Amino acid sequence: MSLQAMVFDGINVHQTPSEFLSCRNPDSLRLVSYNVQVGIKTRRFQDYLTKSWQHFLPSPDRKDNLDHISELLMHFDLVALQEVDGGSLRTNFVNQVEYLARRAGMPYWYQQRNRNLGLFAQHSNGMLSRQKPHKILEHTLPGKIPGRGAIEVHLGHPSNPLVFVMMHLALGRKSQNDQLAYISELTHQYPNLVLMGDLNTSADRLLNDSPLKNLHLKLAFETKTYPSWRPYKGLDHILVSQSLKVHQMAVLDHAVSDHLPVAMEIDLPPKLESMNLLQ
Repeated sequence: MSLQAMVFDGINVHQTPSEFLSCRNPDSLRLVSYNVQVGIKTRRFQDYLTKSWQHFLPSPDRKDNLDHISELLMHFDLVALQEVDGGSLRTNFVNQVEYLARRAGMPYWYQQRNRNLGLFAQHSNGMLSRQKPHKILEHTLPGKIPGRGAIEVHLGHPSNPLVFVMMHLALGRKSQNDQLAYISELTHQYPNLVLMGDLNTSADRLLNDSPLKNLHLKLAFETKTYPSWRPYKGLDHILVSQSLKVHQMAVLDHAVSDHLPVAMEIDLPPKLESMNLLQ
């Protein structure tokens, strides 16, 4: 059985944002995960060299790129961001999480700073939400090289929450497994769980050959999100509990960063539909 058939049939793997946004179930949440590469627009491998200075110094194009990203994010209910800057020289001391939240009309946002390089960089993860979380926790993930983290967000009633964990994993397999073991232990007690972010490995490995396999998660298909101009690697994922029904999922053709965003719409489980989660 294919990964796609495990959840639903007839999916269009890559869609324009307008195609994804054209239909919506009334009792659903729209989710998106986006590695925004601190607002650097990358369209070819040569850009890693020619635009490398933008990782250290401000660029006049960065604001326009963030504005373009915010035009997408404004259509979602919950957003996981990776490679955002919390306010340093390279961003003209603009907190990119706060900036995107305000531009996208998201009343709730959270920045997790993972690497503090002072004036030069504030490497961070970010969360934007249209609904008020009743709990937000941040976690430092294990690894030989520090600087990886996860944001845990609870929506709904505290006794039966819908739990999201947004993360950016390390590159190495051993460090990934250590980090995923931490996440598995952290979340195994939650029946309604969503893991999302730049996980730097394939969905097949995550589901079948990593500590996450004990959570019995599912997804619609093996996403291909990197590089954004010709994606052939699946690095960015949204994985959900068996209890959550996926209405639609797609990799969005929104090439600003070197990663494409991955989006999902989930129907709320019956016990959560009556909790005014969307209000």
